[in-house]
Amino acid sequence: MASYAALRPNFSPAVPKTLEELGISQQLVLDLMLRRILLEGYATLESLSDKLKLSMGVLSTVFVHMRQQHMVEIKGMVGNDYHFALSAAGRALAGERFQISQYAGACPVALNDYHAATTMQAAHLNVDRATLRDSFSDLIVTDRLLDQLGPALISQNSIFLYGPTGNGKTSIAERMLRVYQDAILIPYAVEVDGQIISLYDPVVHQRLDMDDYDIDPRWLLCRRPCIVVGGELIPSMVELRLDEASGIYVAPLQMKANNGLFIIDDFGRQLMSPRDLLNRWIVPLDRRIDYLTLRYGVKFQIPFELMVVFSTNLDPSDLADEAFLRRIHNKIYIEACDSVVFDQIFHRVITSRGIPAEPDSAEFLRKICLREGRVELRACYPSDICNILESISRYESRPVQMTKPDLERAATLYFTRS
Repeated sequence: MASYAALRPNFSPAVPKTLEELGISQQLVLDLMLRRILLEGYATLESLSDKLKLSMGVLSTVFVHMRQQHMVEIKGMVGNDYHFALSAAGRALAGERFQISQYAGACPVALNDYHAATTMQAAHLNVDRATLRDSFSDLIVTDRLLDQLGPALISQNSIFLYGPTGNGKTSIAERMLRVYQDAILIPYAVEVDGQIISLYDPVVHQRLDMDDYDIDPRWLLCRRPCIVVGGELIPSMVELRLDEASGIYVAPLQMKANNGLFIIDDFGRQLMSPRDLLNRWIVPLDRRIDYLTLRYGVKFQIPFELMVVFSTNLDPSDLADEAFLRRIHNKIYIEACDSVVFDQIFHRVITSRGIPAEPDSAEFLRKICLREGRVELRACYPSDICNILESISRYESRPVQMTKPDLERAATLYFTRS
């Protein structure tokens, strides 16, 4: 696992020693401490520091207030640290605060600090054809396509990948993340108007080791994120969502993808209509800012510092009007492959899978793929046909092989009749 020293970001927030440096109200810190102690029964300042990611200086200030208000009872000492529990009054207050919100994790960062961090960590790429070829080394990609992808990635503007199905649009989009060789800091949560928005998502964010203890522990070192959504995308996924049970807001997908990639695969086939999504994002794509709304109507601004990649096999003009397409500067057509590229893909597939093949198998497969009215070779054909060959071999309990009869049999299963 890469270390902080190897992937040091250009944003390094110092550990806040006081409430003023923290940028979060004393009341919110008090609520976090009350809920944490309520959950654990007993606590020390050191244990609270570990769970809430707060310095001893900040915790001590609030702890003094808690003692003055008779919210805690001292049970003893652990070294130089207090061992304490909530008093009856403290438990009653903690119960009230727990009904409002159950969040008792890392203290959130202020919205202004999140703004600044996201802006400072905007991606700045310097790639050339050789760099890209290395990033896409497990695909057969032409120089012409690389020379289109390079400037598009450097611009960090949105990209529209379109063209016939089965030629690698999704594979290309997912590998774009490989061009980023750095890491970023992501907060566990963000505070807005006293509300907590959970941002860090272990499913989305790949956490890295961070051994720099001078960095504010409310931030995590992560790879730049890459979120891929397909037909399951619905309007609620791109809006702030309040979890009624816990009282915690969950960040929308585009906020989780900040400083990284957001890939919308099979664009136009989502449950959310293309028009609704494009209308929702026409301003963010143009101005790199987005607006979210709390349940009680407070609207606030967040950065939209990400590269959105649309991938579709539909006609772009059927999905978006000219005003929206104008805002996507990079529109790249992923064409069907020619015979040379098809053969290269074929030989790479059978080599990686260890499938023995007759010398003219690639040519024979091309002929099969282009008969019965089919006019284009697709990059997906060799891999898909090999999948069927492997299934046939398992069905017949024999080693996988690629003979002309086997290819004919696999093609009959794969292609529909016209």
